[in-house]
Amino acid sequence: MNFTQSFRLAIKSLLTSKMRALLTMLGIIIGVAAVIIITSLGNGMQNYMNAQFDQLGANLIQVQIWGLGGGMSSRSVDPDDMYELVDKYPQYLAGVSPYVMVQQGLVRHGSDEYKRTSIYGVSEFFYDAQRNQVLSGSKLGEGRFLSYVDVERYQNVCVIGSYLAQDAFGGDALGKSITINGTPFTIIGVMSEYADSTEGSGDDVIFIPYGNAMRINGTGWVNLYLFNSADKDTSNLAKGIIESRLYKTFQTDDAYYIMSSAEMMDAMDSMLNTLMMILILIAAISLLVGGIGIMNIMLVSVTERTREIGIRKSLGAKGKDIRSQFIIEAGTTSAIGGVIGIVVGVIMANVLTAVIAVVLGTGNDGFVAVPTLGGIAVSFGVSVGVGILFGYLPANKAARLNPIDALRYD
Repeated sequence: MNFTQSFRLAIKSLLTSKMRALLTMLGIIIGVAAVIIITSLGNGMQNYMNAQFDQLGANLIQVQIWGLGGGMSSRSVDPDDMYELVDKYPQYLAGVSPYVMVQQGLVRHGSDEYKRTSIYGVSEFFYDAQRNQVLSGSKLGEGRFLSYVDVERYQNVCVIGSYLAQDAFGGDALGKSITINGTPFTIIGVMSEYADSTEGSGDDVIFIPYGNAMRINGTGWVNLYLFNSADKDTSNLAKGIIESRLYKTFQTDDAYYIMSSAEMMDAMDSMLNTLMMILILIAAISLLVGGIGIMNIMLVSVTERTREIGIRKSLGAKGKDIRSQFIIEAGTTSAIGGVIGIVVGVIMANVLTAVIAVVLGTGNDGFVAVPTLGGIAVSFGVSVGVGILFGYLPANKAARLNPIDALRYD
């Protein structure tokens, strides 16, 4: 009996007991669908995170400094030291911005108080005019960003987020004033909507010159700097230069931490890949259960068809013919289950894409679960392999039946 005939017999056997065949495939269907969904979500999340990092810029280097004794030691660095470093190595460092978060800033407009508004002190370098966006990813919508003169002269000017522009000024904020701890700041720019324009969100922000922020905090200490390397290829060299300068001051690498966007992307990808592997291994348990189900049903099938096997053997069928027939039947069962699982997995991936897009508020241009041909091919191959592997024992049992005993079986 050739493969085509065995395949037809396998299909006929499945159609004879549709419900039993479906239940047999259920473990394979769930396992394959789970693998497709997990890999799709993993690929989608990886692409989404990479896109977010691309918005921040692949050249970004974040430098966190906690120093020795919280900045009270004689060993310390200030913004001028960081600017000097950029001036000394322009071929590697494109610029730097101190990043100062105002700890206790009371924002008021008229009688309204905005207690959840985040206030950040930055320099003019925090804004990239070519890409029309700040280093945190949001874009400038109206007016202008802070200039060198604003920062150098400690001018009381600010750029606000879209939430404040709408809630406090009804969309007409340019040239108006908003007070921070009783000091009026003139609004020179408004950021485009970045988050969801709600209170406390990424759109509820104010950017002011970092010197003004330091005065509000009452400290001359800056613990976070955002550098940009000259280009992506010099990112590691730029990081090394910064690290060398800080080590020279503190004589220990426990006083600071430096990470580039490329390293952050690699770290996130590594964690995501590890998580995906764990989830895939968990999903593989369903494939194992499905394989056991196929083996169980095939053993039952061998018992039910004992007389048929005896008749075939008495007519000249060899053990390998019987074995191949049952293996093909098991492989066909798992293959059909694999195909159904792939279809279910792809549909569910698309459904989850829509759900996550709503949750994240990213729309059609945000998170997209991406089923890959490689993942689909591997899932299908594994499902067929599981069927063949677990179908071999029943097939071998059928092949070794004695034809006389098989014919006498009732």
